[in-house]
This record gives sequence, structure tokens and C-alpha cells, in this order.
Amino acid sequence: MPEFQNILDNICAQAKTTHDKGKVASYIPQLACMDINKFGIALLDQNGVLYSAGDTKDKFSIQSISKVLTLSLAFELLGEQLWNRVGVEPSGDPFNHLSLLEQENGKPRNPLINAGAIVVADVLVSQLRNPKQDLLEYVRKIAHDPTIAYDKSVAKSEKETGFRNYAAAYLIKSFGNLENEVETVLDFYFHQCSLSMSCEQLAYTFYVFANRGKCLKQTSYLNLSQVKRINAIMLSCGFYDEAGEFAYEVGLPGKSGVGGGIVAVHPNSFSVAAWSPGLNEKGNSKLGLQALEKLTTESGLSIF
Repeated sequence: MPEFQNILDNICAQAKTTHDKGKVASYIPQLACMDINKFGIALLDQNGVLYSAGDTKDKFSIQSISKVLTLSLAFELLGEQLWNRVGVEPSGDPFNHLSLLEQENGKPRNPLINAGAIVVADVLVSQLRNPKQDLLEYVRKIAHDPTIAYDKSVAKSEKETGFRNYAAAYLIKSFGNLENEVETVLDFYFHQCSLSMSCEQLAYTFYVFANRGKCLKQTSYLNLSQVKRINAIMLSCGFYDEAGEFAYEVGLPGKSGVGGGIVAVHPNSFSVAAWSPGLNEKGNSKLGLQALEKLTTESGLSIF
């Protein structure tokens, strides 16, 4: 077993002294306030042992990382029928582009771009009695953490500035691939993106994808086929038009968010979350990407 704590300590020390930390997301006003000097990384191994370094208890808006969690819940509820509404192909475009929607008749390429996540949100609005509360309870259960909550100020900020998401939702609805009212779906979508978690909480939450669909308490949420497919989608689509680079450099299924978080899993080995608010030009955490590359290089653990 690699010396995870030593590796994380070295990664954190290097991150803290790195001059170029990227740029904090500014298009969502609440995210622009984050301290660019923050950095944390937490890893939960197959035995349930947690290793951490840096600001791993600080909470941040997980943003697009939440798309994996809504996908998981929708897949659990609908099974293979879900793919009638959304595809599984990489888009090759930034997360908020609309051009492919027009070309492909309102069926998003995959569930991890904004348009795809909006369709998944629509599925959950139709399937759940109280979508926002039910999603929150689902996340709390798989993480075994009742303190996880929405950041209402971030949700409000997103609603006031999410014009491209409104455009995507109305375009999808024009093709008949949105069952509910746009306002209702986007209210849920903005809340899911506002989920506030720490690196440690994310590592516990995503353990289910590293542990064959079972949470740390060995309760089963997904079958092996579903976990396999969600991990495959994370590997090929989790970083938008930088997914290939992440697979090449890091070699793990994962997902990023513009709040500066990145989470990844090594099936049957560990789940790991890194956070640094500064983003690169593709919208992924600059130091987070570097940290995970160092982790898999120094530990010798990737899926390749």
C-alpha cells in the first residue's frame, strides 16, 4: 500500500508554494469571493481510512461535481431508459455550449455537460416528490453525513446570472425533451450545483463509485453495471473539452466543478477529492489537476 499521507503532504506543500494558481471563477458572483490560496486534498482508501492534507474541512460549492450524483440517482430510478433522454458521448465542447443541441434535436451528448444535467434534473423533478430535499437526503445517506446542505446564496446567485442555462433549457424544451416547466427544473438544477461540501465530505460521498456501488457502510445503491457505466462517463466526459488530458495525465474517472473542486476514484482502491479555487482556461482547478497527476504518478495507482 502506498504511503498516502506522505504523498498528500508533499502535494500540499508544493501546491501552497506554487505561484500560478489560476483564476477564480467570476461569472457566478458568489464564487468570485473565494480565497485563491486555499488548497486541500483528501483520500479515502478501500479500508475506510481517511488521509488528508491542507484545507480539507473547508466547505465550497461543488457545482458540476453534483452532476454525477444526480446522474446516479436518476440511473437508480430509471435504469437504461435514462439514455433515451441523454447520450453518453464526449461533447468535445465547453460545458455550457449550445450548438450541439440544435444539431442533435435537443438530446444532450452526455449527462455531465450543463444541457445533459438539466435533462437529468428534469427526470428527477418528474420522479421525486420533493426533488431538492430528496436529493439532499440521498447525498447525506451515501456520505453518512447529515450536515451536508445547500448554499442558498450560491443558488440565488446562479439563478440571477444563469442566462445560458435558461437558453439551453428552453432549447431542449422546444425539442420536447423537457417535461416540466423551465423555471421549476432550473430551480432544482441551481440548488444541486450549490451543494456545499469539503474535500473530506466529497471523498466519503464518492466512495460509492470506488466500492462497487456500496457506501462505506456497505449499503448498496447501484449495481455493478451501473457503477461501471457512471465511471466510464466520468472518465470520458468528466472534464468537458479537457477530459482526454485528464485521462492522459491522471488516469482516473473523475469530475470537476468551477468551485475549484475535483473528485476522482480508483475502483476497489480509493476515492479522492482536491480543492483549489483557481481555474485553468478550461474551467478546471489548476492545482487540483496537478495534485491528482502527482498522486497517481507517485503512488503508481491509476486505471491504466
